[in-house]
Amino acid sequence: MDNNILFDELNGLATEQRNPNSMNLDEMSIRSVLELINDEDAKVAGLVRNEIPHIEKVCERLVELLKNGGRLFYVGAGTSGRLGVIDAAECPPTFGTPVAMVQAIIAGGNEAVFRSQEGAEDKEARGGLEVALQRVSAKDMVIGIAASKRTPFVLGALKKAFELKSSTVLITTNPRESIDSSYLFESICPVVGPEVLMGSTRMKSAVAQKMILTMITTTTMVRLGKVYENMMVDLQLTNQKLTERAKRIIMLATGCTYEEAAETLKSANNHVKTAIVMKKLDLNANEAKVKLTGAGGFVKKAIK
Repeated sequence: MDNNILFDELNGLATEQRNPNSMNLDEMSIRSVLELINDEDAKVAGLVRNEIPHIEKVCERLVELLKNGGRLFYVGAGTSGRLGVIDAAECPPTFGTPVAMVQAIIAGGNEAVFRSQEGAEDKEARGGLEVALQRVSAKDMVIGIAASKRTPFVLGALKKAFELKSSTVLITTNPRESIDSSYLFESICPVVGPEVLMGSTRMKSAVAQKMILTMITTTTMVRLGKVYENMMVDLQLTNQKLTERAKRIIMLATGCTYEEAAETLKSANNHVKTAIVMKKLDLNANEAKVKLTGAGGFVKKAIK
């Protein structure tokens, strides 16, 4: 892109403006800087709430796609890409999802998670290639995360995903009316305003993005039966903490003792859902699994 065009483009972005509340940032005390950052961050939740109708539409589509064997891909660069990596990485231990169900693609590859690969975000063709290599299709959703709404790597990925019939979504903190939506299923656009530190979208923009990603995956997994009441019942027992959490969940769900929870969990082959149904309905593991299957994996339906 021509430097003058890029300059003009950046100059007009909401995320590149100066925040009038922080014009004297370099003269402020530590306490004042901290309070200002906190005040600005406090505005984000309300702005994200305004986007709930758009987030709802994304979740509704995503639930149907994942039910039918589809996948979710996050695509981003820099901070936005790392947030996608974090959310994708948390899904298997939290919800017991296969690793392939929720994945993240970050400009610059795995190395960019730990060390900035700034030039990688400018490679639009590479974004398209990364999506093509995953063989995305109409069964999948691709969510691009780009505070500036212009990151070439992300836009390249979304355009290729659209070409391959995927449901495409852009999360940005610039206004919806400034977006080319011709290749998007939906956009989520909380306009958080200028950052305390001009252009540093690891601040309010990142807070908004993190909230939205968590909302999308948590809500979707609730609708896929990964939750009983408000407890994660499809968690993978990959460490001692999660094993003890699983026992506590069984105790809270059924009113049994610690020893009973441990014994039932063992009988259920460490599957929390099965253990709860076993204890609630006084069934063996195989009978409980049949109940769960008949209820589509929803614990509450199985025990009712």
